[in-house]
Amino acid sequence: MDRREERLISLPLQNRVTPFGEIIADPSRGRFMGNRGGRLHNPATKTLTHRRWASKQWICCKLAFKDRAREVMSAGYTELFFYDEAVALAAGHRPCFECRRSEAKHFAACWAQSKGLSKPPKAGEMDQALHAERLSKSEKRLHQAQCSALPPLTFIAVEGEAFCLQDDHMRRWSLPGYGERRMRPTGEVTLLTPPSIVEVLQAGYFQSAFS
Repeated sequence: MDRREERLISLPLQNRVTPFGEIIADPSRGRFMGNRGGRLHNPATKTLTHRRWASKQWICCKLAFKDRAREVMSAGYTELFFYDEAVALAAGHRPCFECRRSEAKHFAACWAQSKGLSKPPKAGEMDQALHAERLSKSEKRLHQAQCSALPPLTFIAVEGEAFCLQDDHMRRWSLPGYGERRMRPTGEVTLLTPPSIVEVLQAGYFQSAFS
């Protein structure tokens, strides 16, 4: 390993996900881990390649599961980190069916309820639908909605900033967490959380982002 590679590895890794779906470098890890279906990085330098997803399976996982231990950004998939689950959902990730099985089953049940399905969908069916909603070519796909109809934990974009909705107000998100509090807007707003996940939240999938 040359000095350049050693310097790159000593810097904060580019594995923190924002509500806009971007993957950036930040020293903190967040409350949840996840991945986008495979490896997005060069193991020698632990830096991202040009890819930002490897498959349509974008998941949100526990930080620890069954005493498994991995060196972050080594061989295998690229570990990504989220401040909380609301951020993961906004970026288009769903709960993992292995390490978060109860949450994943609840998510699928709420998905079925929101779409009038007779039974919960398989993971691949949700991944297919979410992939169309979260990306426009290589960019994040944005959607419009009436703010009054949106449930808590939905993320919206206001003047280039990400805000997480609560009942009658919203909180501005930044890398350290939630800060500025504003009143909930009226009228049409720009959604960061994919519409199908908004529907899942409306159907009762609710994990507190402010615990």
